[in-house]
Amino acid sequence: MCALCGVCGGVLGRVLPRREPPSGERPGRSCAGLPYGTAGAAGCDAPGDAWRDAPGRARGEWPGEAAFRALRAAGLAARSLRAAGLTRASARGAVRHLRTLLGTAGLVVATPDRVLARGGADVPGDEAVLAEVRAAAAGGRPRVVPASRGGGRRGVVVPLAVEGRVVGALAAYDARVGTALVRTATEVGRWLSGQLELAELDASRRRTLEAEARALRAQISPHFIYNSLTTIASFVRTDPERARELLLDFADFIRYALRRAADFTTLADELTCVDRYLLLEQARFGDRLRFTVQVAPEVLRVDVPFLCLQPLVENAIKHGMPGEVRVVIRDAGSEAHIWVEDDGVGMNPEQLHAALREQRTGIGLSNVDVRMRHIYGPGHGLVVETAPGKGTRIGLRIPKTRPRTSPARP
Repeated sequence: MCALCGVCGGVLGRVLPRREPPSGERPGRSCAGLPYGTAGAAGCDAPGDAWRDAPGRARGEWPGEAAFRALRAAGLAARSLRAAGLTRASARGAVRHLRTLLGTAGLVVATPDRVLARGGADVPGDEAVLAEVRAAAAGGRPRVVPASRGGGRRGVVVPLAVEGRVVGALAAYDARVGTALVRTATEVGRWLSGQLELAELDASRRRTLEAEARALRAQISPHFIYNSLTTIASFVRTDPERARELLLDFADFIRYALRRAADFTTLADELTCVDRYLLLEQARFGDRLRFTVQVAPEVLRVDVPFLCLQPLVENAIKHGMPGEVRVVIRDAGSEAHIWVEDDGVGMNPEQLHAALREQRTGIGLSNVDVRMRHIYGPGHGLVVETAPGKGTRIGLRIPKTRPRTSPARP
């Protein structure tokens, strides 16, 4: 909330009733040396000075109530703008709270091309507002709007910028436009620009995740595709029914890997993909590959990153053949804990670091590790337990609540 300090100081002086000095005190200045009615706060330790320790507070208000109201209005306005950026819907959701924050008779949020939302009374028409918005955008600084000949409201128009590019403006209208309103509207405009930049960062993060999901679909190992088709072909003459079943399993796996429009799926769907993958690999390796899957039913509906489990199983088969691959998924309260184990040759620390840095055809452990940290935070990367001759155990911790900035699952 530190970014709001400049906003609150200006806002409190405008939206709060001017405080009268307590009875028996000399009007003029408080013990802090500030005029009564000035926005801000100053400490005062003397007994009986409860009315002098917070200049600008209305009589009867508890300490901090004015700041709370200003911060709440700012928070409600930010909620809409952070979620969608500067759109008609987000502007309409924020305009009432912005007007409360500024304490003006009228308020408009607009882009250089159109008025997005307006609140209050006696606001100029769209064409007049847009002309002032374009002028402020061209100048790159706040612009005071003079009163019209008919005695209309005066105003101040503040450009809103994202990464140095003006994307819109905040226009506040009132009967009087003095230095206090200009300064306060300017600070609110700067704060709004910060919120819009954060919204752009959120949108950029979502686009990055979606691009990674699309890249994943293009990274399904071609070796797996070739090997699967070769295995299926080997059964065509000797066991046509088995070949048909494997072909359907292969089609299900490819359809799942290529159809997803977002980067999240349910754990149940991810396990179905793993099951098809294991059936195809078992047909290829025969008795050399054994696998078991243990899943707590309570976590089947948990949303997980797309293709987060199959690469771990692929790694277990690569390093654990011949042997057994085990997938164990447990309910751990607010998380689902996933472990993929093999009883193969294991890895030493150098081999493990190389595997986590590996850039190769296919998805790989490094891709899963980076995505998990990106989506859930640094504490949710892969957990690997391994040693030469002791097999490998790789774990994931999946929060049951998906991050708000993640794209929705179709």
